[in-house]
Amino acid sequence: MDLIVLVFLSSGLFLGWSLGSNDAANIFGTAVGSRMVTFTTAAVICAVFVVLGAVFGGAGAAHGLGKLGAVNAIAGSFMVALSAAVTVYGMTKLGLPVSTTQAVVGAIIGWNLFGGFLTDMETLSKIVATWVVCPVLGAVFAAILYKSAVAGLGWARIHMVRLDALTRIALVLAGAFGAYSLGANNIGNVMGVFVSSSPFDDLDVGGLFTLTSIQQLFLLGGLAIAVGVFYSKPVMMTVGNSIMPVSPVGAWVVVMSQSMVLFIFSSNELQSFVVGLGLPAYPLIPVSSSQAVIGAVIGIGLTQGFAGVRQIKWRVLANIGSGWVSTPLIAAAISFFFLFFLQNVFQQQVFKEVHYRLSDAVVEHLVGEGIVTDDLQSLAGQDIVSAAAFRSALREHAGLSKSDELVAIDSAEIYLAAVTPENLTSLDRDYLGPERSKAVEALAGRSFDYRWQFREALTTLSATWKAKEESPLTRDYNQKLGEMYEYLLRHFYREDQ
Repeated sequence: MDLIVLVFLSSGLFLGWSLGSNDAANIFGTAVGSRMVTFTTAAVICAVFVVLGAVFGGAGAAHGLGKLGAVNAIAGSFMVALSAAVTVYGMTKLGLPVSTTQAVVGAIIGWNLFGGFLTDMETLSKIVATWVVCPVLGAVFAAILYKSAVAGLGWARIHMVRLDALTRIALVLAGAFGAYSLGANNIGNVMGVFVSSSPFDDLDVGGLFTLTSIQQLFLLGGLAIAVGVFYSKPVMMTVGNSIMPVSPVGAWVVVMSQSMVLFIFSSNELQSFVVGLGLPAYPLIPVSSSQAVIGAVIGIGLTQGFAGVRQIKWRVLANIGSGWVSTPLIAAAISFFFLFFLQNVFQQQVFKEVHYRLSDAVVEHLVGEGIVTDDLQSLAGQDIVSAAAFRSALREHAGLSKSDELVAIDSAEIYLAAVTPENLTSLDRDYLGPERSKAVEALAGRSFDYRWQFREALTTLSATWKAKEESPLTRDYNQKLGEMYEYLLRHFYREDQ
């Protein structure tokens, strides 16, 4: 691997360290603050399980964040991660448990603005919605668990000494679950921006198993988070003591509540189960452990009535809330400035230009999608750089609806792909399956100018490449199919545009 690649990845490692020293503190903050678990014990358990969660459970949330903006140059990924890390590090120095998710979202939006890329507003709205849902869910789970735990302990009448020992064990187990959930959910923050430009190849480990390119990224990020955990004591004490004093049982409730919130937004299996029940699908995206744990602490306070509410230190809570509001704005501004500096001073390519062209093939495709193209003739054949500029041209020359506009932008994006014998040799046939692989092999020697051309060619060759009619039961299938398409497009990409 080139040295420059390692340099660029270093910002992701710094972000992982920052996350470990800030967000990972939430896993054991109340346990350490209540003196039920020592900081060293908490840090070791958290470090081990956060790495396991990152490597084996991190795919779902990372894909969700990637929809906000696919950073397409490793130098840009470096600066996005660095901007988020600097923001989180500054907040950590102030002892404030901020949201790493908010910092990364702000940094990605800064990159989108700098490169002229469109921010996926649907994905952004889902992410912003979780900033409200997370603390609310944390509070609801905490209130239910706390009431249940108090009632259960009152019925069991366990001796104080035995209760103390059982509570410590429960805190350790809950912390391990919480650390795994944190790694699975928040590795998307640390390494998600590098997924589109990953420098790794799949690695066969002694013929026993294969570490994919993405898993290797997640392993590095998980190790960085683990190192950061050992520097998290100041924030642990803020979470554990500053908002509201909690009992040992309350400490367990807080850890379990925030762990459940993180697990919900990172588990592909749980999402599929929920959809299978006919319930609405929810997004798999990185969410804030800080918001979840603070919501859990407040939830415990609310269960205790007026006396509990009085114990909540609202001024500290207001300071934390102001950090949540300012974090994405600060990260976006830092990202924009740093990208300008890296591009113009160090002459690094922080984004790859994306071209848009309304060719005859695109116009015909849009007609097939039911879009009226009469007003688009003035744009025919023009080569327009950046999605923002192409959208402006569409709005100037055609009165398309917002949905039709998005279809036109997606259809006109030039993405060159060539199915060569060399690339077919390294195709992951185990991942695609035999029938899908056979269809891909039938494309040997063909090249494509647009993503949709590649998809149409495959669906013509095999029904296994066709998406199923959208419904709660087929959502998981269609999502997996979309991920396979993205894998192939990256695999056969050529840069001669």
